[in-house]
Amino acid sequence: MREITYREAIKEALIEELERDDQVVIMGEEVAHYNGAYKVTEGLLDRFGDKRIVDTPISEAGFIGLGIGASMLGMRPVMELMFWSFSYVAFDQIVNNAAMVRYMSGGLINVPIVIRGPANGGTNVGATHSHTPENFIAYTPGLKVVCPSNAYDAKGLMKMAIRDNDPVYVMENTLLYGQTWEVPEEEYIIPLGKADVKREGSDLSIVAHGRSTITALEAATKLAEDGIEAEVVDLRSIRPLDIDTVLESVGKTNRVLLVDENKPFCGVSSQISHMIQLEAFDYLDAPIRRVTSIDSPAIYSDPLEKEQLPNPARVDKAARALLEEVSV
Repeated sequence: MREITYREAIKEALIEELERDDQVVIMGEEVAHYNGAYKVTEGLLDRFGDKRIVDTPISEAGFIGLGIGASMLGMRPVMELMFWSFSYVAFDQIVNNAAMVRYMSGGLINVPIVIRGPANGGTNVGATHSHTPENFIAYTPGLKVVCPSNAYDAKGLMKMAIRDNDPVYVMENTLLYGQTWEVPEEEYIIPLGKADVKREGSDLSIVAHGRSTITALEAATKLAEDGIEAEVVDLRSIRPLDIDTVLESVGKTNRVLLVDENKPFCGVSSQISHMIQLEAFDYLDAPIRRVTSIDSPAIYSDPLEKEQLPNPARVDKAARALLEEVSV
C-alpha cells in the first residue's frame, strides 16, 4: 500500500469532498495564495478557484462568524486556523453561536462547519502558540472534537467531519504533518465517536488521543522488550467519546494509564478517569495513573519543552510503576 504524509492525507480528504459536494468551501488565513500556513491547501486555489478557496483577513472572530453564517444558509465551510491557539479570540462565535444555534432554533437550523488546524506544542513556538484546547472545546455541548493520530485516521475523520451536520473541530498536530503512514487510494470514511485499539495487550491499557497515541505506541514497544504487553487505545474523538472501547480494554487488562497532552487540571484525562472509575471500578487492580503535560505555560527551550510534554520515557516509567501497584 502507498504511504503518504499526514498533511497529504488531509489535503486528499479536502479535495475529495470539494469534488463530491459543491457546497464545500475552504476559508482561512493564507489558505489560497500562500497555500496554507502548513501547506495543507497547496494547489487548491488553482484547482477549485477563488469562489471556493478563500483568503480571509487576520480576524478569527470575523471569519469564523462568516463561516457559521454560511453554514446556516446551507454551505459546508471548512475553516483553517493558522494555530488553534488563535481560536480563543473567536470563542464567542464558537461557544455562543456554532454550538448553540441548533439548540436555540429548536433543531430547525444546522451548523455544518468544520474548523481545523494545528494544535499542541512541541515546536518551540512559545506559550501563546502551543495550546492544547480540545478540552475547552469538548466542554461545550453541541460541539464535536476529533484528534487524528495518523494519516489514515486524519483522512477518514476529516471526510466524515465535513459531512456531519453539526460543528466539528479537527485538532491536527504540527509534529505529525510530515510523517507518513499507509493510506489506501480508494475512498473511505471513519465514523466520529469510534475509538481504535492500535495495539493489543494484556498487562495494562494505555488510553491516548492525537500525538499522545504515537508516544504511547513508542513506549509500548519499549515495554514489550521486557515482556510487558500494553494495549494502546486511541480515542480518535473526544466528543462524541467511545467509552465502551475503553471499558472493554480495562476489563481485559485491569490497569489503566492515561496519556494526554492537556494539563493535568481539568484535562481530557480527568473526564476519562472519572468515567472509568464510575463504570469499571471493580475491574481495577490499581489506581488509574496519568501522564500529562507539566502544569505550566509552554516553554521555548527545546529540551525543556520535550520534558514538559508526555514522552515515551515518562510513559514507560509510569507504566512500570502502575504494574507494581496493588489495590487494597
